[in-house]
Amino acid sequence: MQKIKNNKSIILAICLMLLFVFLIIMVKKYDYLTIDLNVYNFLNRVIDLSYLFYIKVITNFGGPYVLIFLAISLFLVLKNKKVGLFIILNLIMVTILNIILKNLICRPRPSIRHLVEEDGYSCPSGHAMASFAFYGFLIYLIYRYVENKKLKVTLISILSLLICLIGLSRVYLGVHYFSDIIAGFIVSFCYLVVFIKIIKRKLV
Repeated sequence: MQKIKNNKSIILAICLMLLFVFLIIMVKKYDYLTIDLNVYNFLNRVIDLSYLFYIKVITNFGGPYVLIFLAISLFLVLKNKKVGLFIILNLIMVTILNIILKNLICRPRPSIRHLVEEDGYSCPSGHAMASFAFYGFLIYLIYRYVENKKLKVTLISILSLLICLIGLSRVYLGVHYFSDIIAGFIVSFCYLVVFIKIIKRKLV
C-alpha cells in the first residue's frame, strides 16, 4: 500500500514537471498569458488598496527574512535536531534551485505598477517556491509527527492557506505573473517529493 502511494506521488510529480515545461514554453513565447491578466484584474477588483498593509504582512511570510528566522527558531526549539537541520537544508536547497531556474528562464517582471520593491527575474516566483517548500515540508512533518487529529488538521489547513495567500499576494503587488506562482508551486511540489523520499528514512 505504501509503495502504491509513493508511486502515485512520483507519477504526479512527473506529470506536473511536464506541465511546468509546457508553461515555460508559453511564457517564453508570450509576454504574458491570458490567465495572468485575468487573475491580476480579479484580485485588484476584489481587494481594496486599504488592505495593502495586510497583503505586505502576508507576502513577508514567504520572504527570506521571515523564513530564515522561522527555520533557525525551529532548529533551536525542536528537540530532534536532525529534523531542524533538514528544515534549514530544505530552505537552502530550494533557494539555490530557484536562483538557477530564474537565471535559465530569464523572464522579466510584469511591466505594471509594483506595490513593493523587487528586482531580478520573475519566473518562477521565489516567494512561491520557498513558501511551498518550507511550509509544505512543515505540513509533512505535522502529518507525520502530530498525533492529535484536530490539531493536525488545523495546522495543515492554516499552512496550506498561507501558501496560497502568499502566492496571490505576489500577483496583487504586481511583482509576479500568476503563471510565475504556478510554476513556483509546481517546482517545489516536485522538489519536495524527491527531498522527502531521500531524507524520509533518516527521520526518527
